[in-house]
Amino acid sequence: MKESYTHISVILDRTGSMESIRNDTIGGFNTFLGEQKSQPSLATLTLVQFDTQDPYEVVHKFKPIQEVSPLTRETYVPRASTPLLDAMGRGINDLDACLAALPDGEKPARVVIVVVTDGQENSSHEFRKEQIVKMIKEKQEKQNWQFVFLSADLKSIGDAREYGIAMDSSMAYLKNPDGTSSAWKSLSGRTSDYRSARRKNVSFTEEDRKKQEEGQQ
Repeated sequence: MKESYTHISVILDRTGSMESIRNDTIGGFNTFLGEQKSQPSLATLTLVQFDTQDPYEVVHKFKPIQEVSPLTRETYVPRASTPLLDAMGRGINDLDACLAALPDGEKPARVVIVVVTDGQENSSHEFRKEQIVKMIKEKQEKQNWQFVFLSADLKSIGDAREYGIAMDSSMAYLKNPDGTSSAWKSLSGRTSDYRSARRKNVSFTEEDRKKQEEGQQ
């Protein structure tokens, strides 16, 4: 494995309810992307968008992060419903296959899967909750994959914990410009901490959560 190499997969909700924060999501992702590009260590990125019209649209696949283009209003268009389990299941399997194809000496030492959504599962057909729980547990325990969950819906945060995603690695964010921007900045900061080995996992801080609470006042 390459000790200084991190792969980041972002599974991004592109459903109709995200329209109200469309510009904020685009800006937040682009801020995250820019900050990750500025890090000195090696990284690749996969970006997947999901909705019922296309439950698994691969925008970038295992691309060197310096070559990843920003999102635009043309490449991020909210629509339809939320096949969250299918997107997560396919994302895990797809990443697993990509890693298996790499020689041992070329595999990333760190793997991060980030799920960003604003709602609960409501339309998956391929994967069940029990399958996702088993898949996440296996990857966390056997390969130390980091699973991160950001949601603008508190019930969805509860679901994430049932899937087996650690409480420290899950955070609810306010569905407004400030909340969305802050969530992506927190994600970038914690990802950078993990990539640089300042932290052993990708977990949100009390300060990250406080920023969301302050936005409610």
